[in-house]
Amino acid sequence: MVRYGKEHKSETRRRIIETAGRRFKQDGIDGSGVSTLMKDAGLTNGAFYAHFASKDDLVTTAIADQLKVQAESVVALAGPGRAGLEQIVRGYLSPQHRERLGDGCPNAALLDEIGRCAETTRQAYTDGVLILVEGIAARMAPEAPSSARVKALSLLGLMAGTLQLSRALTDSRLANELLDQGVDNALALLDAWQRG
Repeated sequence: MVRYGKEHKSETRRRIIETAGRRFKQDGIDGSGVSTLMKDAGLTNGAFYAHFASKDDLVTTAIADQLKVQAESVVALAGPGRAGLEQIVRGYLSPQHRERLGDGCPNAALLDEIGRCAETTRQAYTDGVLILVEGIAARMAPEAPSSARVKALSLLGLMAGTLQLSRALTDSRLANELLDQGVDNALALLDAWQRG
């Protein structure tokens, strides 16, 4: 019997979390069974319980991870101030983001399901969203980010809802127009908040 070190177990766990995050966003939480998730990770079903107590445990972990990745790869890398906010808005409300469900935002892909999840999952989601919101708020009001927290949360809600609706439309022209209007609306809100 082959014995693996702690590093191997950690790498395997990371692979499960990453592939599950993509699959959840692609097919939904309810539409992703443990066997499919493990197959995506290149592992057997039996290996699942060496890493997670339950599917709910994996869901909680994967959602937290997806939000952390979004905070690190989108929000943290955006430029400072208004230009950074516009960069976030335009990237989020783009046809490319709309088409890449598995690689996109967990908010737009999973929001309705997260609302029906267990308290631990919803808490992990809340914690992750607050990290995103803090990054956005820091660009809105660098001198007092906490004063812009609710505005940043509202901006995220506007973007996630617009992206969800755009994904649901079968008319691609209308879906693209919706994204463009969402960008205009978000930028107009940002400008109004800066003046106010």
